[in-house]
Amino acid sequence: MRKTGKEAPTREKKRVGVWLRVSTEDQVRGESPEHHERRACLYAEAKDWEIVTVYRLDAVSGKSVLHHAETKRMLADIREGRIDALIFSKLARLARNTKELLEFSEIFRESNADLISLYESIDTSTPAGRLFYTMIAAMAQWEREEIADRIAASVPIRAKLGKPLGGISTYGYQWKDGKLIPDPTEAPVRRLMYELFVEHRRRKTVATLLNQAGYRTRGGRLWSATSIRRLLLDPTAKGLHRANYSSVGGEKQTKIFKPESEWVYTPVEPIVDSDLWDRCYAILKEQETPKKRPAKRTVHLLSGITRCTCGDKMYVPSNSPKYTCQKCRNKIPVDDLDAIFYEQLKGFFVSPTDVAAYLAEADETLKEKEQLLAVIEKEEKDLKEGMDKLVTLYMDGEIPSKGFGDRYRPLEERLGQLQDELPRVQAEIDFLKISYLSRDQILADARDLYARWPQLSFGERRKIVETITESITVGDGEITIDLCYLPSVEDMANCAHTLYPAFPFCHQRLTTEKPDHSKQRTLRKKPNRPSE
Repeated sequence: MRKTGKEAPTREKKRVGVWLRVSTEDQVRGESPEHHERRACLYAEAKDWEIVTVYRLDAVSGKSVLHHAETKRMLADIREGRIDALIFSKLARLARNTKELLEFSEIFRESNADLISLYESIDTSTPAGRLFYTMIAAMAQWEREEIADRIAASVPIRAKLGKPLGGISTYGYQWKDGKLIPDPTEAPVRRLMYELFVEHRRRKTVATLLNQAGYRTRGGRLWSATSIRRLLLDPTAKGLHRANYSSVGGEKQTKIFKPESEWVYTPVEPIVDSDLWDRCYAILKEQETPKKRPAKRTVHLLSGITRCTCGDKMYVPSNSPKYTCQKCRNKIPVDDLDAIFYEQLKGFFVSPTDVAAYLAEADETLKEKEQLLAVIEKEEKDLKEGMDKLVTLYMDGEIPSKGFGDRYRPLEERLGQLQDELPRVQAEIDFLKISYLSRDQILADARDLYARWPQLSFGERRKIVETITESITVGDGEITIDLCYLPSVEDMANCAHTLYPAFPFCHQRLTTEKPDHSKQRTLRKKPNRPSE
């Protein structure tokens, strides 16, 4: 975070929950819930987080956990803000079902909560973790769209063949032997709607008369003006069944009408004659005065984070394609600023040489911790074998009771020390792995992000901008872009030997000359500001 010179307000500790799901097979292999709990608690302690609850699913299979009582309690805590994050040992411990993992991801993102997987080194409270979150969401959206495209491709074919496309038939009709025919019970009520509407010319009046006569919808509810309108406009009643005319989409899952060229009409037995249907249609269209369409809202990729050097935000007026400061009239074309930002994505991460130098240092620290872990695990195994041998000798009468106690007690005491030490070292390794991203992952993510940028949707690009961009400042002759980036090699090397480095990401300030179409752009990098 940027230092302002003012004393920062005291922030409450992040409230986290610990997720423990260890199957029967895992327990047989010696992976106790207590071990995983201590490991998670030590990680939370390192981050100065407060553990407020533990969710236990002992001996529960990960095939499907979404409907488990503890899962429901955890999701309720997330939605109601009782916890801000969930720590678990690995993604497979949260759930083995890919669909459920994606559902968890959606719920946590909607609730602005974090997921921390120790084994996969994922912590969405960090910029790198949030970037991972964004890319996972993009991949999940791509997968959903692929499935939707395959389904959508088959819909027009089935519609042209007159086959049902799923869902229930329109009121007044029923599917029978693959054909849409009038329902003997509902068809007379549907016909009465048209007759009443021609007579009274009011949808609400028609609904009231039908309700008073004791007629109800197929679901047993009262008729409303909205449901009457929908059925009056449905051409199926005049013998022309319409299919493949709409789909459900958008964040609110609302009905979206397709182009009329894609609509498919199939002849069916009519309930009313065409003249009656056309009269009702004309009355409805006459009554419904077309509403003036709202002006298209202009949405720009870098809006909200672009400021003038005077401190005011810069906006894009409806009559100009430029970001403009209303105070000092400083301007820059939208396309130019977008292009400059895109160029800076190349330098989002430090150079491959710097990453390699840093990770050589980080790998050495990790290697030492992992060697220590291996030594502890081997000593623990040897101690258990030695204790088993002593017990066997005692049971066979080879060792007297006093001698057995003298030999067994130190081993038992040492085993307890090792079992306390083991999760602590594992937690240190977890923290280091999350803090030190692998070189291949850093470079691959950077290259992939830069290469895919033009193909990403506006929403996906906007999420990434919000994740990695602190601010953009436009001056008279230069533009300054503050990005989150990995710290310098010197900073990282200084922190590499500490137990818990205090950096997730630092800031990178890139300054370029303000575009002048008469000369080529130049770029220079200012010294990095010290990170907190």
